[in-house]
Amino acid sequence: MFEFDKSQKQIQKAVKAFAKGEFDKELIQELEKKREYPKKIWEKAADLGFIGIHFPEDVSGASLGIFENVIVAEEMCRRDSSMGITLTMAGYASECLLRFGKDELKKKFLPKITEGEMLSGGAFTEPDNGADITLLSTTAVKDGNEWVINGKKSFVINGGSAAFYIVLCQTDQNSQPSTQGISMILVEADTEGLEANDVGKKLGINMMPMAELTFENVRVPLSNLIGEEGKGYDYIQKFFAESRILSAAQAVGTAEGAYDRAIDYIKGREQFNRPIAAFQSVRHKIADMCTKIEFSKLITYEAAQRFDNGKSDPKFSAMAKIAATNAAMEVTNEAVQLLGGYGYMTEYEIEHFYRDAKVLQIREGNINALKDVIANTAIGKLK
Repeated sequence: MFEFDKSQKQIQKAVKAFAKGEFDKELIQELEKKREYPKKIWEKAADLGFIGIHFPEDVSGASLGIFENVIVAEEMCRRDSSMGITLTMAGYASECLLRFGKDELKKKFLPKITEGEMLSGGAFTEPDNGADITLLSTTAVKDGNEWVINGKKSFVINGGSAAFYIVLCQTDQNSQPSTQGISMILVEADTEGLEANDVGKKLGINMMPMAELTFENVRVPLSNLIGEEGKGYDYIQKFFAESRILSAAQAVGTAEGAYDRAIDYIKGREQFNRPIAAFQSVRHKIADMCTKIEFSKLITYEAAQRFDNGKSDPKFSAMAKIAATNAAMEVTNEAVQLLGGYGYMTEYEIEHFYRDAKVLQIREGNINALKDVIANTAIGKLK
């Protein structure tokens, strides 16, 4: 059983108070309908140190760990999944710059992420290749002191609103295997030749922008290379091992938020002159939901703790994401069922927790891809 220390309890309490005060239900519904980013709430979250809490102090972070970032994500998503996911993805992919980038790039961009001055995005997947990033159509070719980038990226989180993107490019098309020719390059959003096209209305998290990016002879300095040339594939795998822990935490919070609302409903709803919470069939559903949440929470906390202890494990991160996102789908689905027709209504919120849970299953590797990660580690190389 995990016990929070004094600092972690204070963070949890502070995030709860912030979310309770700022996550207004009517405002969230309006922002979702308008597909508008919650700019003011994001800026307040940054002022309180919740954005980039796991970044070092020299880039305006709190020098805390992934565990503390998990606490932030869980509590925000518990209050509202859409707002929580949107805010905790404000600096998406900036960890690539933090972990692998040069100091001059870190100092230029990362403080503006943690201080709430800019968003970041990761341009990894492509329209033709989907989640397969072993061979990329987006290329970056050296020309003097610049990279010239051409290609397209799909489903870019914060696309169209981010100030910069971390872009995976094929910098050597002749390398064998092809993954050794992939590099990671930072591209500022206002660079000539870069165009962002919004993907349109989504099933959930409509506050969070998402776009397709087109690169047409986009020129950036060679110094915008993240880490070493040809190491991009290794870097993205390490990033996913970290980011999947965040996805798991968001899923835990999403499940808890739906569960909380279901509990409130069954205690107040009466049939045959007693609360429906007294009926065994309902109680057993609640028991199953509670068990799934606690199991997924434990493995998510364990994955975060391992990362902070220098034992980052792609297998364990994948396990945490599978367990937590599956639990979120199952718990939110059951919560809708418990409320019956009310569960389907926007006013009761659970329906959008249910919709948001689905994107967490899809993002950064679907279940089959994650099972491959686990199996590859568990089985090892075959003769």
